[in-house]
Amino acid sequence: MKLILFLVFPCLLVSGDQQNGTKSKDEELPMASFISSNVDGFVQESTNSTSSDNLATNCDCKCKSDENTIDIHGTDYCIDDFCCTSKSIKREVGCGRRRQGSATVHVNEASMGEFPWMVAMLREKDAAGEISETLHCGASLIHPQVVLTAAHCVHNKNDSYKIRAGEWDISGTNELYPHQDREIKETIVHPRYHSGTLFYDVALLVLESPVQLTENVDVVCLPDKSTVVSSNLFCYGTGWGRKVFTEEKTNSTILKKVELAVVDREACLKRLKSTRLGSHFKLHETFICAGGEIGLDLCKGDGGGPLVCPVPDEDGRFYQAGIVAWGINCGEDIPGAYVDIVKVIDWIDDIMISQHFDTTIYHY
Repeated sequence: MKLILFLVFPCLLVSGDQQNGTKSKDEELPMASFISSNVDGFVQESTNSTSSDNLATNCDCKCKSDENTIDIHGTDYCIDDFCCTSKSIKREVGCGRRRQGSATVHVNEASMGEFPWMVAMLREKDAAGEISETLHCGASLIHPQVVLTAAHCVHNKNDSYKIRAGEWDISGTNELYPHQDREIKETIVHPRYHSGTLFYDVALLVLESPVQLTENVDVVCLPDKSTVVSSNLFCYGTGWGRKVFTEEKTNSTILKKVELAVVDREACLKRLKSTRLGSHFKLHETFICAGGEIGLDLCKGDGGGPLVCPVPDEDGRFYQAGIVAWGINCGEDIPGAYVDIVKVIDWIDDIMISQHFDTTIYHY
């Protein structure tokens, strides 16, 4: 099922007001709802399509005054309106398809819908029991009704969570495609998960109802147990957690992407032993390492999110090699630890089959 956007008029009027949404690293980010593009009588409609060519309408946004591309971050924004020039883009079928659309201003920020499997996990209530949608963890969509995340993100049974698929800018500014919220029906944690050591730090979230697969919502591929995640392979980590590549050290409002190299196990262990973990530390078999370059890292708030690596010989297609688990500080020269999906794929498949979900949707 696809989302098709029809522009009723060549120019769509939008408000120029945008929220900053940036907070300190110790605060949680409130999640804002999608702002509809029904403004001043101009309507941007969403419909379903059964077209066999998988074509969708895409907008290139321009300032009417000077024809310069709009700054998606709100600086030099066209206050009154902007024009949309429609063009068709092909939506490729299959898991793990990265959507590379409009250019971004900052190199470490994803473009809208670039990683359509990325999911935000939201805490629905605060400590006082009041409704308060705040970013809790990252996650990934592996089936329209199943989300993959870290077990440490769901171990507190007193908290209430839901998921949001298709999110990009959590500050609540206008986006071409809406996000989709779903309640969680069942949480399934790996039976060998250990909260102290984070061994087998993996969980599946079964949703109350499936999400619709659209231009900004789709599933990621998963490896089979014979997959070898090679050292020095460049992969991507994504999330809305704390930024370590800027001086502000604040949370991201735009989905960030960080290119991270997979680190050889022995080299990773050596560097981890040089930290407060000490010389007797042992890296459990369920972890792989990535990163370790100063200024490039995932951080607080990114836990549970995916580490995705390129599918060999398929340009623009990715499989999830890891789940963000833990690290020593952020943005320093120490690799981060990720749950090795290859080590837990049999468990994932078994749970999916027992729940009567199709596993072929994420195998490539």
